[in-house]
Amino acid sequence: MFNFFRKSLINILPQVRGKYQKDVPLSKHTWFGVGGPAEVMFHPADAEDLSFFLQNKPYNLPICLIGGGSNLLVRDGGIPGVVIKLDSPAFRKTSLKGNLLTCGAGVKNAELKKIILDNSLGGLEFLCSIPGCIGGSVKTNAGCFGREVKDIIVSAQIMDGQGEIKEIGVKDLMLSYRSSFFPDDWIILSLTLQTETSTPEAIKKKLEEQRAYRLKNQPHNAKTGGSTFKNPEGLRAWELIKKSGCAELQVGGAKVSDIHCNFLINTGHATAKDIETLGETIIQRVKQSTAITLEWEIKRLGIQK
Repeated sequence: MFNFFRKSLINILPQVRGKYQKDVPLSKHTWFGVGGPAEVMFHPADAEDLSFFLQNKPYNLPICLIGGGSNLLVRDGGIPGVVIKLDSPAFRKTSLKGNLLTCGAGVKNAELKKIILDNSLGGLEFLCSIPGCIGGSVKTNAGCFGREVKDIIVSAQIMDGQGEIKEIGVKDLMLSYRSSFFPDDWIILSLTLQTETSTPEAIKKKLEEQRAYRLKNQPHNAKTGGSTFKNPEGLRAWELIKKSGCAELQVGGAKVSDIHCNFLINTGHATAKDIETLGETIIQRVKQSTAITLEWEIKRLGIQK
């Protein structure tokens, strides 16, 4: 039944201006470099194309959205239904009005560097150092170096499950530590961010300081998903992991980073199951040792194999 559905799915999807792809290996779309295929991947041409798809897709069709894949673990069985990726030029536009910078959801955080330097826009330096795309930074209220998305966001343009576009103010997003009020069927189209007047020299200095800190204290040139677990209130996940004797754990091709033990590493031949099993083992041991239950910060999607 499932095999028949897979063969026929792409043929019953609405005719769009964007692109459909079958059986796309999601290991090529995530920083961990693991995971099974997307049954169908949809690259909308623009917001109107995405809206048309949502309004005309088969009823109860499973859909999900992925961004840069930096904070994502796709399971080995892949993702059934349609995986949406907003990577066309229409979702990578930026505009500046005074100190308000509007960025399409597909703009990579690293691409902000040139924008803020060319326009002397301060306040967004921390966001430049977070892997992934702008759109993915809201749902988890991404942050580092003492700042979070909630400190800079003014509003978000979203599309709901019915294909309707809405402007949502920051207060209605209810952003808190690594979480937000964000219905599962909302898709972020763009963010408007509040910047500060600065100088290219000051911005460049801060970017270089943050980069130096990451190179010294976090793994780089490694297949990782970033911070694995949220920090419990008033505590640090890495300290709990180390205290619980998990700093040298390894499952198959997945291991705890030697540099920062809240990062899990694909040594080159890990499966998604290896990585998830390693994470669940850490959660269990930390709970046994400290009575504290760590929560995944990395989003896990797909089916087990």
